[in-house]
Amino acid sequence: MQYRQLGNSDLQVSAICLGTMTFGEQNSEADAHQQLNYAVSQGVNFIDTAEMYPVPANHSTYGKTEQFIGSWLVKQPRQNLILASKIAGPSRGNDNQHYIRGGSRFSKQQIFAACDASLQRLQTDYLDLYQLHWPERQVNYFGQLGLSALDEAEDITPLQESLEALQTLQQQGKIRYFGLSNETPWGVMECLRLHKAHALPQVMSVQNPYNLLNRSYEVGLSEISLREQVGLLAYSPLAFGMLSGKYRTQPWPPSARLTLFERFKRYNKPKAFEAVERYAAIAEQAGISLTALSLAFINQQRFVASNIIGATNLEQLAENIASINVRLSEETLAQINAVHAEISNPCP
Repeated sequence: MQYRQLGNSDLQVSAICLGTMTFGEQNSEADAHQQLNYAVSQGVNFIDTAEMYPVPANHSTYGKTEQFIGSWLVKQPRQNLILASKIAGPSRGNDNQHYIRGGSRFSKQQIFAACDASLQRLQTDYLDLYQLHWPERQVNYFGQLGLSALDEAEDITPLQESLEALQTLQQQGKIRYFGLSNETPWGVMECLRLHKAHALPQVMSVQNPYNLLNRSYEVGLSEISLREQVGLLAYSPLAFGMLSGKYRTQPWPPSARLTLFERFKRYNKPKAFEAVERYAAIAEQAGISLTALSLAFINQQRFVASNIIGATNLEQLAENIASINVRLSEETLAQINAVHAEISNPCP
């Protein structure tokens, strides 16, 4: 396993992070503990979760993922692990998540309540990294595009108030560092500005989607990562499994996410299928699986602090973690970039 510094922090995180959003929906508590044990045995020290997990989110399963991790974590040497969680952002569109504190916001009161509840479910005294899951303000995220005007009546918590709350949590010893998620260049730079202007906590990471079907992070955010030392925690590295190759032929696997949950349509677009076939051919020529190609590409990017992989069984998990041992040649990288130039970000 490789380890990398997370932002300007003193944390050395494994280059592969275990994502957990299937725990409590597609994976049982026993499954979750098996995955956690295997990941740690392979050198993974970084675990990422969120209060709203598992996904898809609903009232009946809210908090289950953290609970499953907590029942495992209480038996582990806590100091050897780096644990990250997230406070949910506000409901989006038709997603009614008012069961989360009547509608989650990033006010001081809500951040304090959310953090305390996560710590209780996780059975730990502190989080190494606490993240704002998605912005409270109007912005493009989760595949949404087309922001062209702002609502003058927009009611949002000022970012300064949110950072002040996170600073209080740091002072109380409940969190060590904070990060952003599903953020834009403006949001990251505004947090850095507030840090410098008001001696508030410095953002250490941004957890955004990054994969061969969505390299939009490279447009503006990668420069911020490199210049300001805000590491990318890359999520959806296999694009909901599209880049594993499991959806290349019909019928799709009955237990796969896109089969089970019709709402997940971000990555199964016509141009995406075309790109997947092109990348599969490159993988075959390189003598590796499409999964290994897709994950190794992310692992080799200088602005990536950790690659958040997820799995529903141990076979998938083993292949995902083993990608850290795959090194793509300059020729293979050039072939990947040639496809990207022709089919650029089909699933932003």
